[in-house]
Amino acid sequence: MIQQIAGGVCAPKGFRANGVHCGIRKNKVKKDLALIVADKRCATACAYTRNLVKGAPILVTKKNVADGYAQAVIVNSGNANTCNANGVEIAEAMCALVERYTGIPKGDVVVASTGVIGQQLSIDPIAAGMEELTKGLGDNSIAAAEAIMTTDTVKKEIAFTFTLGGVPCTIGAIAKGVGMICPNMATLLMFVTTDAAISPAMLQKAVSADVKTSLNMLSVDADTSTNDTLCVMASGLAGNREIVSDGADLRAFRRALHTVTSALCRMLAADGEGATKLIECRVRGAKSQKDANLAAKSVIGSNLVKAAMFGADANWGRVLCALGYSGADLNVDAIDVAFSSAAGSIVVCKDGRGIGFSEEDAKRILSEKEIVIDVSAGGGRYKATAWGCDLTYDYVKINGDYRT
Repeated sequence: MIQQIAGGVCAPKGFRANGVHCGIRKNKVKKDLALIVADKRCATACAYTRNLVKGAPILVTKKNVADGYAQAVIVNSGNANTCNANGVEIAEAMCALVERYTGIPKGDVVVASTGVIGQQLSIDPIAAGMEELTKGLGDNSIAAAEAIMTTDTVKKEIAFTFTLGGVPCTIGAIAKGVGMICPNMATLLMFVTTDAAISPAMLQKAVSADVKTSLNMLSVDADTSTNDTLCVMASGLAGNREIVSDGADLRAFRRALHTVTSALCRMLAADGEGATKLIECRVRGAKSQKDANLAAKSVIGSNLVKAAMFGADANWGRVLCALGYSGADLNVDAIDVAFSSAAGSIVVCKDGRGIGFSEEDAKRILSEKEIVIDVSAGGGRYKATAWGCDLTYDYVKINGDYRT
């Protein structure tokens, strides 16, 4: 049984965290440097952006976790350290600072940056903030979650307990990313910790499989960032029998991991830049998993659908349009569409054709904070869920003056 608890990345055994303002950001109220450390080397698995333009921290992290292990994560916000001539040098210097202040070898450090692209990042404020950052290490997941925020309006952390072979285990995470989010792994920064014992190979297998139905199904604006990183660290301190092969324990671990990642995807979508509503598209009855995924992602990625949801307009034709160009193999004459929320549910399309419905009821349903678009694609056995948000005036305002 999976149960939600408090604690974020510090909930699992063997992890401490902190976040401080070091001076990368001009706003002294906003934290801009985070650190997560483990008591021992952890099995570590990552996934990264598919953008050809990658932040320097990704290059350094890939090298450091090539052996499947890491023991710390350092992250700055306010500057992406991307497209900089000395980017790798700065990222490596951040890892060296972790070694200097914690004793953890620099080669066991995951490093990440988020913020403005193409702006020089100085190591000086980071170095100046390390003493305060490390002295405050403890049960400070919330501080770390705050320090990695950019245009996020709320901190995002979560944790759950679960069992492996009868042994209690815990998994927790923090995340950020409400802009430059499109379904193309990875579309944000997400750091997951667990005290489950699992080999690096099995952990990577779990992570690679999970992103297909979690982070890859998230979209805010169809822009894939340059710095997106998902990192999962497993300390093994729960004491379960190490997962080294396929089987019931790996399936149980994957369920716990997906519970975390999908919950955070919902939070990230709901906090999309300028967003007022979370949109969830559920597709069922598809001929294949690929078709289900393509259909769901196309609907939540459509600017016309997103704008209609902002205006609480039951313009279901835009949903059909998005399904039609999704690339999914669909029988248009078998598609049903319904909108639902806490205010109720209403069917607006049957067998690919419009039906009579109350515009007043539809308006009331679509005026809620969380909207579900249900799509029945026919008699297939495959289904998928994707998360997105509405498109508002504030999205343009936020990104029109992002640097200033």
